[in-house]
Amino acid sequence: MKSRRKKYVALIGGIIALVFIAVVAVIYAVYFGYYHVNGLRAAKYPIHGVDVSHYQGDIDWSVLADQDIQFAYIKATEGSSHVDENFVINYKEARDTGLKVGAYHFFSFDSLGIAQAENFIDTVEQFDGMLPPVVDVEFYGNKEENPPSSEEVYPQLQAYLDAVEDAYGMQPIIYATNESWELYIQEQFDDYPLWIRDIWNTPKNSVDWTLWQYTNRGRLKGFSGEEPYVDMNVFVGTVEEWENSK
Repeated sequence: MKSRRKKYVALIGGIIALVFIAVVAVIYAVYFGYYHVNGLRAAKYPIHGVDVSHYQGDIDWSVLADQDIQFAYIKATEGSSHVDENFVINYKEARDTGLKVGAYHFFSFDSLGIAQAENFIDTVEQFDGMLPPVVDVEFYGNKEENPPSSEEVYPQLQAYLDAVEDAYGMQPIIYATNESWELYIQEQFDDYPLWIRDIWNTPKNSVDWTLWQYTNRGRLKGFSGEEPYVDMNVFVGTVEEWENSK
């Protein structure tokens, strides 16, 4: 009887140990970008791309572009005066590849929308075939705990969008997290294409999205900056729809 009990305890202990090892292995793979929670879901979309900033450091665009991606969005500006330190070189060299290229602005809740638009317009040169400009609306600092009211944000964001659309002749895309989308974007800005960030699930059925950032742990070659990973994204449509889009 004691022998059976020992075998049973040993078996249960072995199973627990294997489960623990498996869980640790999955956590390790996800954290270090070897496995993406949304990887299989995102794989069904044929058009993939990255978004980068100075955090990726010096980028070898010929290497980065040759890794099954079709587009790149590059951080240009933030707020009313900041310009990403690597924007000029990234914007130039990315355009020398076969990638479709666009620029994005990080929206500040602490600056006037028109001043932010002027910063972006002064910085980002338009070219034939450029992707629509993007405005990144997400929380920073303590804004998630103390979010500005929608009444404060709406007119400033609308002023930014109107000015940028007038300057480039293209409707901007709005990038948002689920939280910022629910608070500021849904219903009020539904007429604009949406780039949604969700690294744990597919976008909600209620979200009509154009681009989806499905992981912030992309492991690609071609850069060696402060940030060892790169954001990975997909386009919702077909190859034909992508090729016919701006």
